[in-house]
Amino acid sequence: MIELYYWPTPNGHKITLFLEEAGLAYSVHPVNISAGEQFKPEFLAFSPNNRMPAIIDTEPADGGEPISVFESGAILLYLAEKTGQFLPNDVRGRKTVTEWLFWQMGGLGPMAGQNHHFALYAPETLPYAITRYVSETNRLYGVLNQRLVGRDFIGGDDYSIADMAAYPWVARWKDQQQNLDDFPDLRRWLEAIEGRPATVRAYAKAGPFLTDRNPSIDANLLARQATQFI
Repeated sequence: MIELYYWPTPNGHKITLFLEEAGLAYSVHPVNISAGEQFKPEFLAFSPNNRMPAIIDTEPADGGEPISVFESGAILLYLAEKTGQFLPNDVRGRKTVTEWLFWQMGGLGPMAGQNHHFALYAPETLPYAITRYVSETNRLYGVLNQRLVGRDFIGGDDYSIADMAAYPWVARWKDQQQNLDDFPDLRRWLEAIEGRPATVRAYAKAGPFLTDRNPSIDANLLARQATQFI
């Protein structure tokens, strides 16, 4: 059983995407970041950077004591290795997927996150900061769009943890002041992942936890996907 400590942010969605795709049994423990629950001592005991998501695997592969993992990229790698899914076995394929996973963790996520902060949440309007992060997000969208030319997924033919890491950030493209008409291969990729049944199930997990502090894209995506599958 995977105990998932979660809130419906892009990093939280990464993990529900994996868990739903892999069919792993899991339970959700909400960590309300608006209420500061990420700073509680009991959470910091296994997520010392006071960030969610985090997991506790109560049935690790070695049969030993439960294992806790924090940081969304590390969680994706851990789950991929645990299940043997969504991470290539060959050295070149694995190298490529981990490159793009780290690209998301070091680039797309932080830059888009700052984009969200200064455009949506900052107590005052700072044009320089908004322009900086909107422009850098635009550059990173261009990098990913170019990578997807002639490819179904970031790693190549197969859906992987690199896609799961990037998708929840790109799904917020409107909040990031981006125009997907400028990135046709990125749009194609985004729509393909949005239509996956596991994506629908993963985003449905967000429903009970959406609040006014969560930008509307999650609610809009949820409503749009609900019409696609019964």
